[in-house]
Amino acid sequence: MFRSFANINYRIWFAGALISNVGGWMQATAQDWVVLTELTDNDATAMGVTMALQFGPPLVLVSLTGWVADRFDRRHILFATQSALLALAIAVGVLLLNDLMTLPMMFGFALGFGVVNAFDAPARQAFVSDMVSTGDTSNAVALNSASFNLARMVGPAVGGLLIVAIGSGWVFIVNAATFLAMLLALLLMRRSLLAPRLKNRNRGGLAAGFRYVWGRSDLRVVFVTVFLIGAFGMNFPIFASTMALEFGAGADGYGVLSSVLAIGSLIGALLAARRDRARVRVVILAAGGFGIAAFVSSAMPTYASYAVTLTFTGFMIVTLLTTANGYVQITTDPTLRGRVLALYMAVIMGSTPVGAPIAGWVADTFGPRAAIMLGGTAGFVACAIGVIWVATSGRLRRDENRRFLLTLDETRPLRVIEVDPIEFSDEAAVTTPIRTAQKTVKKRDPEKCDPEK
Repeated sequence: MFRSFANINYRIWFAGALISNVGGWMQATAQDWVVLTELTDNDATAMGVTMALQFGPPLVLVSLTGWVADRFDRRHILFATQSALLALAIAVGVLLLNDLMTLPMMFGFALGFGVVNAFDAPARQAFVSDMVSTGDTSNAVALNSASFNLARMVGPAVGGLLIVAIGSGWVFIVNAATFLAMLLALLLMRRSLLAPRLKNRNRGGLAAGFRYVWGRSDLRVVFVTVFLIGAFGMNFPIFASTMALEFGAGADGYGVLSSVLAIGSLIGALLAARRDRARVRVVILAAGGFGIAAFVSSAMPTYASYAVTLTFTGFMIVTLLTTANGYVQITTDPTLRGRVLALYMAVIMGSTPVGAPIAGWVADTFGPRAAIMLGGTAGFVACAIGVIWVATSGRLRRDENRRFLLTLDETRPLRVIEVDPIEFSDEAAVTTPIRTAQKTVKKRDPEKCDPEK
């Protein structure tokens, strides 16, 4: 389960990311609560607009962010983005502490966070593959998710308590300090152990990544599933905050709900780390499981019963996202990984501007339970699309050894474009082990690859 920890760079990264993620969840809780209760009168629509502004830039800037993640040193990119996020957090904290923050200003800062994260996310995701071997990539992605959700267990609850105790402005200041842990981790890494960077001879930019994804029906299914869940099912700040208000809870009650959600999320991430390989069928089943969990949670009559159901919701959503992320990474050509991951992050983060305002409007007009059921419906639709693909893709076949068992052929990682000789970055010495195949495979259909061959 923890085999990626054998790599010293990953251990350093994991520690820094865990501290930074705790601060990030504290800030997210404070930002949601400020918009909902301090800058507006419980306006869920304004909260949805804030989320749209924060998660919209990855979609708008995808053509640039993916190219940057593939073209430039990812460690240097992360230095720049983490420093910028630190500065933005300090600015918001100072304005809140001096009672100068307004709703339009918060919208502007949300957009600023979104622009920086648009460059940070694909570089961060692809950097995992630079630290560990190809065989450990799926495990490292799952452990990253575990770190993210372990932080979610602590961050929102601590953030809610700090809002009550010292005020929302100080929460942003504390989060700014946690970025120092990530910057220190990047400094401490052994650069000679980072993987060399492959240079793509094809200058197609984002178009090359888009053609790659469009040419594989399995990736199309994964991307559509992630879009539907991201747009309508992952509006947890809207769901949890409005349900907390319905049950008469305050900021601390909202923070506790976010932490309870993280318990199930952490379990899902750890189970994903135990799997030897990410599989698309897990993504499809998890989408259906999320739909069931969402509908059950929407019917809960009390705060405690609603909190319990959130553990199942968190388990399903993280199982889906962790498996989808790992599947995209391990089956994508390394020379296009940054661009494909930029597309993936644009879909998952860029779907929020589509769904968050709708979810906020539904919560305001019909109540939070209706908004939660909208998310559950999206899960069922995504699952149905996946089942139809399985039935029509030709990959479903009878197991050779068990007469009544059906199996689904999975895509193996293949190189489908030409690459130049390896271009070593200044962080990688010539002794760095090469973990990706050097033999070029041209114009092969990755969907027809038999995983047993």
